[in-house]
Amino acid sequence: MTLNRTLTYQIGAIVMALVVTMIIILLAGASPIAVFTEIVSGAFGTPGQFARVIATLAPLLIISCGLLFTFTAGLYNLGIEGQIAFGGIATTFMLRLTQDSFPPAIALTLAILAGGVGGMLWGVFAGVLNIYGRINEIFAGLGLNFLADGLALYLVFGPWKRPGVASMSGTEQFPESLWLPTFGNTDASPIALLIALLAIATTIVVLGRTRFGLKLRAVGQNLRASYVLGIPSVRQLLSSFAICGAFAGIAGALQVVAVFHRLIPNISSGLGFLALLVTLLTGMNAWLLLPIAFFFSALNIGSLQLPLDLNLESSLAGVIQGTLVLFVILGKGLSEWKRGTVAR
Repeated sequence: MTLNRTLTYQIGAIVMALVVTMIIILLAGASPIAVFTEIVSGAFGTPGQFARVIATLAPLLIISCGLLFTFTAGLYNLGIEGQIAFGGIATTFMLRLTQDSFPPAIALTLAILAGGVGGMLWGVFAGVLNIYGRINEIFAGLGLNFLADGLALYLVFGPWKRPGVASMSGTEQFPESLWLPTFGNTDASPIALLIALLAIATTIVVLGRTRFGLKLRAVGQNLRASYVLGIPSVRQLLSSFAICGAFAGIAGALQVVAVFHRLIPNISSGLGFLALLVTLLTGMNAWLLLPIAFFFSALNIGSLQLPLDLNLESSLAGVIQGTLVLFVILGKGLSEWKRGTVAR
């Protein structure tokens, strides 16, 4: 009965979000049907466009998997963008170090691992500030985002700048032998997709089938009670930061070796904040990560068609995403309020 009521509120919220979105589109002077048709066409109209959806889906899914660990622990890890950036920096450092000394396959493997370790260290840093420094994880994460972005800028314009020139386009491009292989001449990499699928399988198993996942849920639902019951809460919290950071760092590595083939100042391209929306919509259900992340990837790529065919801003997709998340959260809140779990 409770599940049915929750589902009813969530479906109602999605319907409301669609109604509000259509009103916004009408106010922008366009037809909602034409906008949604263009988005679908822009995402799936050609094999190349569909490949770009997959290329965006892979890192987005990996980052969302990581965020689900911190969300389960009751933490809002807004430092995810910095963890992606530091993973990209660590990957670039490793590639610059090994590209002339190791075969490409080994150099790429070491680079992706370095990205994961870099992101993990940045995540643990946020966790230490939160647990031992008594700094709210939101503020600690946002501060570290600025620090990581500043470090990337310093490297791009300083020690790692291209010979004779430094610009926002990034560092010198790595040779093609250090690019991840793709499906034909598209942007999608089978290795990146495989890593993403492994990440989601790991997340489902760890959070749903292990004692670690059970303890993490206990800590997230009631930190004080879990501590009294003997669960090592500090270890669980730090572990969630470390796992989330490692996933984000691997996503940052893929942005370097599969997408941009260099370090650029905004290496995350906003995927961290987009993953926050994806994770919020899952309601802590790891099985929903793939379909929701796929929807957001398609929306992002498809919206690029809007300025070309309808003379609308592609940022309209951001309005649709934000409206959807806002109403789903509102629906969840109303559902809990009706059950009496939220104090009036």
